[in-house]
Amino acid sequence: AGDLYLRIKFAKHPDFWVRGVDLYYDLELAPWEAVLGAKITMPTVEGSVSLKIGPGATAGQQLRLRDKGLPAKDGKRGDLFVVVSIQVPPEASGEEKALWEQLARKSGFNPRKHS
Repeated sequence: AGDLYLRIKFAKHPDFWVRGVDLYYDLELAPWEAVLGAKITMPTVEGSVSLKIGPGATAGQQLRLRDKGLPAKDGKRGDLFVVVSIQVPPEASGEEKALWEQLARKSGFNPRKHS
């Protein structure tokens, strides 16, 4: 015979973060995946999808998967934005370290020098 008030609190999702009806997913790439490109299997709210990452991916780059977000009030869906981050191995074996050193000597790339 009265009003019932509910306070609903959404729990943080382990894979996604939300902004309106859009979802965001932090995709961690190895340096070689960012440079060479890769085919990645990643989650969506409807199951896994295969995503092709083109060569030269950069940290902070966003890739949009249309209509893979949350349902909106108008019946449409938001988008899923994949945010690229590049992770380096926490430790390198002797052979891996030698390969990184070889790449450092041969590469002309300097991220602090703008063209």
